[in-house]
Amino acid sequence: MKSMTGYGRGECAAKGAQIVVELNTVNRKQAEVTLGVPAELESMESELRDMVLASVSRGRVNGRVTLRRSGANRAASSAINEAQAKAYRRELAKLAKSLKMPDDLSLDTLLRLPGVLEPTEPALDGKAYRAPAKRALGQALEALQAMRGKEGSNLKRDLAKRLGELKRVAKRVAKRAPAVLKQHRRRLIERLGKVGIETPAADDERLLREMVYYTDRMDITEELTRLDSHFGQVEQCLHVTQPVGRKLDFLAQEMFREINTIGSKANDGVISGEVVTLKTELEKIREQVQNVE
Repeated sequence: MKSMTGYGRGECAAKGAQIVVELNTVNRKQAEVTLGVPAELESMESELRDMVLASVSRGRVNGRVTLRRSGANRAASSAINEAQAKAYRRELAKLAKSLKMPDDLSLDTLLRLPGVLEPTEPALDGKAYRAPAKRALGQALEALQAMRGKEGSNLKRDLAKRLGELKRVAKRVAKRAPAVLKQHRRRLIERLGKVGIETPAADDERLLREMVYYTDRMDITEELTRLDSHFGQVEQCLHVTQPVGRKLDFLAQEMFREINTIGSKANDGVISGEVVTLKTELEKIREQVQNVE
């Protein structure tokens, strides 16, 4: 089991540069990838995105690929800012005239003024950085999954704890259910007695059918059986390595439906109190499941 939140970083040295990849993930029902890449690697953005999607099945991934040039490549050549040079020449000529000084500005002095000679970075061959970029991304994904796995272990322990509480409460409900059903049957017989029917005749098919229907409406055996089945499926999800977030989300919805039905059918104060406890614990499970990949 893995969490959907995490962070990973990877870097790889390449000719004349260092490639750094940073990834972080947050909760999302589906897999979404936003990847920022430098111009030199734009041609392989789709390939890098596919690598991420092959590793992450659920959650939003925000990634950034940075290409850091080495000192030798950072300022291998320079360009002259002619507009800036002309502006300097014009202003210095005015100043020389104003101060009645000779206008003897040399080209060497002009080139030394700030902003006239600008360093330029040579274009890098993006193809040379494809393999290093993939290695850096692989490292980042490995670190990301390690963190997601660690967070997932914490989620697993919490879910197991809450599942255990659900089982204990459901067991108390199951123990209480037969007595509640008998109580409902006794009340039905008392009501029949008040209208002059002490014991329904064996041949009074319609009345007997109504009694069976009434008692069946109060019987929560099927709901408890299905709830126990869902407990077992959740238990299985806690012990597998593949993504189970969507399945757990579905099971949580199904359990909530069964618990609601139990509360409405039982019509018993004790069971109603247990249903509140079940819903409280299940809501905590549903919140945690939103973090599971």
